[in-house]
Amino acid sequence: MPLLRMYALTTIILGFKMFANSLVQGKGRVSTSIFTNPEDAKLFGGKLEAQEAPSVQRAASVWRNDLENIPFFLIVAGIYVMATGLSAEAFEIYCVIFVVCRILHTIFYLNAVQPWRTVAFTIGTGAMFAMMIHLLIEVVFV
Repeated sequence: MPLLRMYALTTIILGFKMFANSLVQGKGRVSTSIFTNPEDAKLFGGKLEAQEAPSVQRAASVWRNDLENIPFFLIVAGIYVMATGLSAEAFEIYCVIFVVCRILHTIFYLNAVQPWRTVAFTIGTGAMFAMMIHLLIEVVFV
Protein backbone atom coordinates (compact mmCIF):
# COMPACT_ATOMS: atom_id res chain seq x y z
CA MET A 1 0.00 0.00 0.00
CA PRO A 2 1.42 3.43 -0.90
CA LEU A 3 2.60 5.51 2.05
CA LEU A 4 0.02 8.28 1.69
CA ARG A 5 -2.84 5.78 1.47
CA MET A 6 -1.62 4.03 4.64
CA TYR A 7 -1.25 7.40 6.38
CA ALA A 8 -4.79 8.37 5.41
CA LEU A 9 -6.21 5.04 6.54
CA THR A 10 -4.35 5.30 9.86
CA THR A 11 -5.63 8.84 10.43
CA ILE A 12 -9.21 7.92 9.55
CA ILE A 13 -9.28 4.83 11.79
CA LEU A 14 -7.81 6.78 14.71
CA GLY A 15 -10.37 9.54 14.09
CA PHE A 16 -13.22 7.00 14.17
CA LYS A 17 -11.77 5.52 17.37
CA MET A 18 -11.75 8.93 19.02
CA PHE A 19 -15.28 9.62 17.78
CA ALA A 20 -16.44 6.33 19.29
CA ASN A 21 -14.91 7.36 22.61
CA SER A 22 -16.91 10.61 22.43
CA LEU A 23 -20.05 8.54 22.00
CA VAL A 24 -19.10 6.57 25.13
CA GLN A 25 -18.84 9.85 27.03
CA GLY A 26 -22.22 11.04 25.79
CA LYS A 27 -23.87 7.71 26.54
CA GLY A 28 -22.35 7.78 30.03
CA ARG A 29 -23.83 11.19 30.73
CA VAL A 30 -27.28 10.33 29.43
CA SER A 31 -27.44 6.88 31.05
CA THR A 32 -26.41 8.18 34.49
CA SER A 33 -28.31 11.48 34.15
CA ILE A 34 -25.30 13.24 35.65
CA PHE A 35 -24.21 16.46 34.01
CA THR A 36 -21.66 19.12 34.94
CA ASN A 37 -23.22 21.85 32.80
CA PRO A 38 -26.56 23.31 33.96
CA GLU A 39 -27.89 23.61 30.41
CA ASP A 40 -27.22 19.92 29.76
CA ALA A 41 -28.88 18.86 33.03
CA LYS A 42 -31.90 20.99 32.11
CA LEU A 43 -32.11 19.72 28.52
CA PHE A 44 -31.87 16.04 29.49
CA GLY A 45 -33.74 16.29 32.80
CA GLY A 46 -30.68 15.14 34.74
CA LYS A 47 -28.84 16.00 37.91
CA LEU A 48 -26.31 18.79 38.04
CA GLU A 49 -23.16 17.48 39.74
CA ALA A 50 -19.68 18.86 40.32
CA GLN A 51 -18.06 15.73 38.85
CA GLU A 52 -18.81 13.54 35.87
CA ALA A 53 -19.94 9.95 36.35
CA PRO A 54 -17.02 7.49 36.72
CA SER A 55 -17.58 6.03 33.23
CA VAL A 56 -17.45 9.52 31.73
CA GLN A 57 -14.30 10.36 33.69
CA ARG A 58 -12.68 7.18 32.39
CA ALA A 59 -13.60 8.06 28.78
CA ALA A 60 -12.24 11.58 29.37
CA SER A 61 -8.96 10.02 30.50
CA VAL A 62 -8.84 8.00 27.28
CA TRP A 63 -9.45 11.22 25.33
CA ARG A 64 -6.58 13.02 27.12
CA ASN A 65 -4.26 10.07 26.55
CA ASP A 66 -5.19 10.05 22.86
CA LEU A 67 -4.40 13.76 22.62
CA GLU A 68 -0.99 13.12 24.16
CA ASN A 69 -0.11 10.34 21.72
CA ILE A 70 -2.05 10.35 18.45
CA PRO A 71 -1.10 13.84 17.17
CA PHE A 72 2.60 13.18 17.79
CA PHE A 73 2.38 9.82 16.01
CA LEU A 74 0.66 11.47 13.03
CA ILE A 75 3.34 14.16 12.86
CA VAL A 76 6.14 11.58 12.86
CA ALA A 77 4.21 9.46 10.34
CA GLY A 78 3.70 12.54 8.17
CA ILE A 79 7.46 13.12 8.12
CA TYR A 80 7.93 9.46 7.16
CA VAL A 81 5.50 9.87 4.24
CA MET A 82 7.31 12.99 3.02
CA ALA A 83 10.75 11.37 3.14
CA THR A 84 11.80 9.56 -0.01
CA GLY A 85 12.97 6.01 -0.38
CA LEU A 86 11.79 4.68 2.97
CA SER A 87 10.27 1.23 3.37
CA ALA A 88 6.51 1.10 2.81
CA GLU A 89 6.38 -2.27 4.55
CA ALA A 90 8.02 -0.89 7.70
CA PHE A 91 5.59 2.06 7.65
CA GLU A 92 2.62 -0.29 7.40
CA ILE A 93 3.92 -2.26 10.38
CA TYR A 94 4.40 0.91 12.46
CA CYS A 95 0.91 2.14 11.60
CA VAL A 96 -0.89 -1.17 12.12
CA ILE A 97 0.78 -1.78 15.47
CA PHE A 98 0.05 1.77 16.66
CA VAL A 99 -3.60 1.70 15.54
CA VAL A 100 -4.33 -1.74 16.98
CA CYS A 101 -2.64 -0.80 20.25
CA ARG A 102 -4.55 2.49 20.52
CA ILE A 103 -7.85 0.64 19.97
CA LEU A 104 -6.90 -2.00 22.54
CA HIS A 105 -5.71 0.69 24.96
CA THR A 106 -9.11 2.36 24.71
CA ILE A 107 -11.01 -0.89 25.28
CA PHE A 108 -8.80 -1.84 28.21
CA TYR A 109 -8.97 1.65 29.74
CA LEU A 110 -12.76 1.88 29.49
CA ASN A 111 -13.08 -1.56 31.09
CA ALA A 112 -10.33 -1.06 33.74
CA VAL A 113 -8.23 -3.98 32.48
CA GLN A 114 -4.67 -3.99 33.78
CA PRO A 115 -1.93 -4.88 32.99
CA TRP A 116 -3.19 -5.12 29.40
CA ARG A 117 -3.91 -1.39 29.18
CA THR A 118 -0.26 -0.68 29.97
CA VAL A 119 0.94 -3.43 27.63
CA ALA A 120 -1.09 -1.97 24.74
CA PHE A 121 0.15 1.53 25.51
CA THR A 122 3.77 0.40 25.73
CA ILE A 123 3.73 -1.58 22.48
CA GLY A 124 2.03 1.28 20.61
CA THR A 125 4.53 3.77 21.98
CA GLY A 126 7.31 1.35 21.03
CA ALA A 127 6.10 1.35 17.42
CA MET A 128 6.17 5.14 17.39
CA PHE A 129 9.64 5.15 18.95
CA ALA A 130 10.88 2.62 16.37
CA MET A 131 9.57 4.83 13.56
CA MET A 132 11.36 7.82 15.09
CA ILE A 133 14.63 5.89 15.24
CA HIS A 134 14.09 4.72 11.64
CA LEU A 135 13.66 8.35 10.55
CA LEU A 136 16.65 9.48 12.57
CA ILE A 137 18.89 6.90 10.93
CA GLU A 138 17.53 7.09 7.36
CA VAL A 139 16.74 10.80 7.06
CA VAL A 140 18.78 12.77 9.57
CA PHE A 141 22.03 10.79 9.70
CA VAL A 142 22.25 9.83 6.02
